[in-house]
Amino acid sequence: MAPTIPGFDYQRVPVADGVALNAAVAGSGSPIVLLHGFPQTHLMWRHVAADLAADHTVICPDLRGYGDSDKPAEAADGTAYAKRTMAADVVALARALGHDRFALAGHDRGALVAFRAGLDHPGTITHLACLDVLPTLDMWQVMHGTTAAVGFHLYLMAQPPGLPEQMIAASPDAFFGHFLDVWARNPQAVPADVRAAYLDACRAAVPSIVADYRASATVDVEHDRADRDAGNRLRMPVTVLQQDWGAVLGYDASALWRAWAPGLRHSAVDCGHFMAEEDPGAVIEALRDLLAR
Repeated sequence: MAPTIPGFDYQRVPVADGVALNAAVAGSGSPIVLLHGFPQTHLMWRHVAADLAADHTVICPDLRGYGDSDKPAEAADGTAYAKRTMAADVVALARALGHDRFALAGHDRGALVAFRAGLDHPGTITHLACLDVLPTLDMWQVMHGTTAAVGFHLYLMAQPPGLPEQMIAASPDAFFGHFLDVWARNPQAVPADVRAAYLDACRAAVPSIVADYRASATVDVEHDRADRDAGNRLRMPVTVLQQDWGAVLGYDASALWRAWAPGLRHSAVDCGHFMAEEDPGAVIEALRDLLAR
């Protein structure tokens, strides 16, 4: 049996036509939704969620296309896995659980969904946290030259349907396991049973994971550019935690984020990419600080 977050109740919640999300829920008090990244599931939040549930209602879903959530086929126009669509899933999930307004935190892919939710649903998202990611439009603009090799998977999964799915499905454990190994400064933070659960989930979701990434090279860029051109900004309190990749890739992450979020608090975290598992204390402290603002 796949591991779960102890003390959390699990339910499948319909959020769109033919799409239900698997969600772990616990606690009481003001709600916060936690969105996982790649190549993970909601389990990445197990330490943080347990702490926050002491005085908040905590909702940890698997994103559409990941984990035990539904995996609809990719639409020809890319919208099935657009972050706008995935953000609407999250809003529908919270409302189905009785919450019209809620705080939202996301890591990696989940942070891109959270970012889009903050722009599309400003009256719904009370506080926003994004962990170890740049907004999609900025990410593509800073990736260049040989340093862009760290993001080879972004370019692979941006290709038209067919080739990337075949290549990844041919050796999924090697592909997804590569990121668990090289992105973690402390690989022991992801124990064997959780790592196996991540790989099992990814192995069963290759087409939808690729579709999620492909959307970030197409429709998601269009949505971000339209918001930037219109001057739309994140008006709620925003916290961003990141590794210090700027020295490698040549950008100022704080400046890029501040252009989107006037109420930004930005800080670097001294751990690997999987910060909610490698340094949950730092993430808990940052989220509690955010929720108090």
